[in-house]
Amino acid sequence: MAAGSASSNAPLPLDGRVAIVTGGSRGIGREVCSHLAALGARVVVNYASNSAKADELVAELGSRGHRGVAVRADVSDPDAVRALFDRAEEAFGSPPHIVVAGAGLLNPKYPKLADTTVEDFDAMFAVNVRGTFLVCREAANRVPAHSAGRIVTFSSSIMGTLLPGYAAYTATNGAVEAMTRIMAKEVAAKGITANVVAPGPVRTELFFAGKDEEFLKKVEGRSMGRIAETTDVASVVTFLVSDAAAWVNGQVIRVNGGFA
Repeated sequence: MAAGSASSNAPLPLDGRVAIVTGGSRGIGREVCSHLAALGARVVVNYASNSAKADELVAELGSRGHRGVAVRADVSDPDAVRALFDRAEEAFGSPPHIVVAGAGLLNPKYPKLADTTVEDFDAMFAVNVRGTFLVCREAANRVPAHSAGRIVTFSSSIMGTLLPGYAAYTATNGAVEAMTRIMAKEVAAKGITANVVAPGPVRTELFFAGKDEEFLKKVEGRSMGRIAETTDVASVVTFLVSDAAAWVNGQVIRVNGGFA
């Protein structure tokens, strides 16, 4: 009984660390926030427009004894990204130790390259590439050196399948992967790691938009008989930001159940 009592009083793995999760109010980002908070992190839930979802998540975390704050910021705006990091420091008295760049955009019409408008192309690059760049640049400058700093970005397993209708979206993923792997070399001397998580199909609004039942059945048949849950991906992010992943750096982790 004494041993059990000691175990229950042990500090949580991410106790005292501050985490910023962009796109944190929905889908995978929401699950990542919940996972990190459960491990003791103080979480900044970033959102672009839906304050109700973000506030709901913060309240939910609070009901479980976890600390979180919702912060609105357009990740494609450099001033807004700087303000996001400032708000994290104001809220928790510390710069972030963990930064997860999870905000992303996909065109649910899945146009061929020949039919992709410049406006849709620019919108995806503004969030997926420019947004990731701005968040990573801020993280590289503000995550304290030798503080078990972790940066995680998001790509997609579409990089391997190269499906028609995803040309612009896949191009944004390629840019994120290259940028993150180079940054990993640049921040390594400070004891900070940077890795990419590239999910396959996951049960989120982003994935289901514009897809019919026939397509979903094909996907299930190519990835262990089911579509992933957000917890499948969040668990990998949780590992990458943990002390156990201190020697994992500059990697692209495909989380897809073998989807190909």
